[in-house]
Amino acid sequence: MTDTVKGFNDYTGKDAVKRAEIKKILVETFEKYGFEPAETPVIEYEEFVKGDNQQDEVISDIFKLQDRGKRKLALRYEFTFQLKRLMKNKKLPYKRYQIGPVFRDEPTSANRFRQITQCDVDIMGSTIKDEAEVLSVVKQVFDKLNIKFTIYVNNRKLLNEILGELGRQNKEQIIKELDKLDKLPEKIIKDNLKKYSADKILNILKKPESYFKKYKSYSEIAELKKYCKYYNIDIKFQPSLARGLSYYNGNVFEVKTKGIKETICAGGSFIFNNIQSTGVAFGLDRIAGLAEINDKDEKIMILSINQDKEAIKLVQKLRKSGKSVIVYYGKPSKALEYANSTGIAKVIFVGKEEIKKKKFKVKDMKTGRQKLEKI
Repeated sequence: MTDTVKGFNDYTGKDAVKRAEIKKILVETFEKYGFEPAETPVIEYEEFVKGDNQQDEVISDIFKLQDRGKRKLALRYEFTFQLKRLMKNKKLPYKRYQIGPVFRDEPTSANRFRQITQCDVDIMGSTIKDEAEVLSVVKQVFDKLNIKFTIYVNNRKLLNEILGELGRQNKEQIIKELDKLDKLPEKIIKDNLKKYSADKILNILKKPESYFKKYKSYSEIAELKKYCKYYNIDIKFQPSLARGLSYYNGNVFEVKTKGIKETICAGGSFIFNNIQSTGVAFGLDRIAGLAEINDKDEKIMILSINQDKEAIKLVQKLRKSGKSVIVYYGKPSKALEYANSTGIAKVIFVGKEEIKKKKFKVKDMKTGRQKLEKI
């Protein structure tokens, strides 16, 4: 049996090329903003993976395993919790990026997998000014990928302040229910909130933005808006936005686009090791389904017609000049069939006649035209 496990995917050909190009754009942008790369283990101690967030829904979806020493282990479900270890003894601000697989043992759907490629940027030792910087990264990435997007923001302190005004005690549980607003019908959320006598909050969260200015915590939203303007970033205040993880303690962000209901990038501010921090995570799998990437590298095939030495010489020469080249040994008919099926742009024939004339027959696979060229 060679089928993939449900929720896990293979990526080859054009899909793999597209994903590699998106990663390249992400890395270039991250590094332009001064973030440095990091790599962390896929497997951690289960206790460390769960951390202080044991009641969070995502923690119930972690993949658990055991090694030969019967140690309780788990696959990482995100990169953020691993920063607790990475940030130790680092000069602040510590700016890191990471790209790699994370795992969640949850039900799958068209845009929800069990292995996803997450692309994170985080700043350890941050202020609201840094939050605007992180959102500037978001803008630049999606502008480069030509994806239209909207950044939604809210603040965890603001939600807690509103719940405090309502006299509610079970703030974390209520916020977890609010986080499901874009996943479940409002009636279900309302019924769930009634258990905590907190269903009135839904009416408050529908009020215009001006209403929330009376709360002290709204000042953090106002400051973020001010700094986002300096970066020419539009952000939209969404008072019902909660984000599921309980470690968030300030502004939180979600990025949405037309075409899919799920978020394509999300994050917020949190405190680890008594250091205020902020960051966002891009979902490569969802972005790859939206982005249109043109393969800039024109692929060339060198077809050796019993002239292997000369063909290899030409391959080396073209590769040295930065071209993407493959060499094919075999029948021309098979070579052209292969070139058609793999998106090769040009085929250069290397035979006795070509070597004699010092000119090579070049076939344009798009137009079918052929001409002799000196290479």
